[in-house]
Amino acid sequence: MSLTRVILTSGRSLDLSELRFSSTYGGMLEGLEGYPCKPVNDMKIKGLVRTAEQARPSTPVHLVPPPREYPDQYAGGFGPVEVLPPVACVGAFHSTALDRTHDPVLYRSTLTIIWFQPTPRVPSGCDAEEGLREVAWEELARDCEL
Repeated sequence: MSLTRVILTSGRSLDLSELRFSSTYGGMLEGLEGYPCKPVNDMKIKGLVRTAEQARPSTPVHLVPPPREYPDQYAGGFGPVEVLPPVACVGAFHSTALDRTHDPVLYRSTLTIIWFQPTPRVPSGCDAEEGLREVAWEELARDCEL
């Protein structure tokens, strides 16, 4: 059963079967781990990708490049402040098979997508983050037999 359906700008319909939200900087700002900057953000992104790959080893993973903001704040030892959207999302999506010769009952295409958004909102229909709706499904997803 699908949690929701997302419509890509290409017109392809995706079903979302699993979604995980996390706070981009959960606990960091209250602790002594530093501040939002490029090295911290890159580590956060690499961790999300690695965890997604380990959770579903046979499914490809795609990161929607997140917007990065540079508020006018003090630059620390790791460079200027760089802020990602506050909510990191990891979603398991599936759609119809890419290969038209595959039996549509036995095959579907799959892709795990990582994206960032301003609020913990489940994407739906055409009301999803632009980067998520623009994913090049045909190039990134992989067919799998059910």
